[in-house]
Amino acid sequence: MNDRNKIMIVEDNDDDYEACVVALTQDNNLANTLQRCTTGDAALEFLMGAREGNSRHQLPSLILLDLNLPGTDGREVLQQIKADKALRMIPVVVMTTSKDEHDIQDCYMAGANSYVLKPVDLQGFFEAVARLRDYWFQIVILPDPG
Repeated sequence: MNDRNKIMIVEDNDDDYEACVVALTQDNNLANTLQRCTTGDAALEFLMGAREGNSRHQLPSLILLDLNLPGTDGREVLQQIKADKALRMIPVVVMTTSKDEHDIQDCYMAGANSYVLKPVDLQGFFEAVARLRDYWFQIVILPDPG
């Protein structure tokens, strides 16, 4: 795992976020590379600050995005990320409970790199995130967001 691998988790559910943290940090030292935003508005504010070179913010290498968020929802966040020239190269993995075919199609049409259904049980969710971690940080070569 290299230091430039930053993960933004856009998730309003505390239990889902904590399961992500455990799954992402197990067997790896990613604890200092995680950025959580609990709303779509907070995620966009963070990303725009990083894009503008705000020294407190660093662009992530990967975004895990819930669709159903308070305020600006994940669908709009995805659209804004993929419409922005400086942000569109960041892979976005949609992690949601929505099995709605329109959501799936709309997310891929908007530029989502993956669409993953959250398992309803904690162990299944934990395993799904661990597999995502292994795929995105052991198999795939991510672009340098800086």
